[in-house]
Amino acid sequence: MGNKHNQNKKREENKCNNKNNNEQNGEAKKEEKIEAEKHRDERIEETGQLTLDKSELAHNIHLITIIGEIEGHDNLGSSSKTTKYEHILPQLAAIEDSKEIDGVLILLNTMGGDVEAGLAIAEMIASLSKPTVSLVLGGSHSIGVPIAVSTDYSYIVPTGTMVIHPVRLNGMVIGVQQTFDYFKQIQNRITGFVCDHCKISKVRLEELMMETGMLTKDVGTVLVGKEAVEEGIISEVGGIRDAISHLHDMVERKRTDTK
Repeated sequence: MGNKHNQNKKREENKCNNKNNNEQNGEAKKEEKIEAEKHRDERIEETGQLTLDKSELAHNIHLITIIGEIEGHDNLGSSSKTTKYEHILPQLAAIEDSKEIDGVLILLNTMGGDVEAGLAIAEMIASLSKPTVSLVLGGSHSIGVPIAVSTDYSYIVPTGTMVIHPVRLNGMVIGVQQTFDYFKQIQNRITGFVCDHCKISKVRLEELMMETGMLTKDVGTVLVGKEAVEEGIISEVGGIRDAISHLHDMVERKRTDTK
């Protein structure tokens, strides 16, 4: 009888221990989840980036946002929303080198900015081996245009806009032929990149740049939603659902092709 009593007592103790362990494991997992969400929120706030890894398709999609003004070699004011190329370029290199990341989604709402920095970002995105999709929200103006077309496929929301205009230069300009030749060289770099990565012709792109009847204080053209698609700059009108769905399809096709 004593042995049986001891065995029952031991069983009860084991049950209590298991219950306590389960409760502790549950609390630990809850704390880990809270910490992960906190880290995720901090990452979004600091860099505007995060990895989308909750899909049932088990694809890891890295999200990058290009917002405000694209900052060049000079720091802009603390009150300005900016995209810093020194943050974006290393991250793109890390994405290319990572076996964990399957694709890249670029969200754009930018007024443009520094030409050199914008082209550097666009060239990096275009040279990635991972599938890439861009989505223009609000606007992707000026040097934001090359970034928007640098991906494998591009979307623009129906109300999204793109301003196409010639190169501008801030500060003192020396009025000599060499200055205008330099402007032309920069513009050729931009138009060449854009035309190589979308369907618009160089002649048509330059016509849009030099349009004088649309902007009251400048030359250029504003394209809204479907107009950017009709001109051959953007692939399709769509939203975040379309962009993510298409990117998952591209990742899946790439996985199938490499098997």
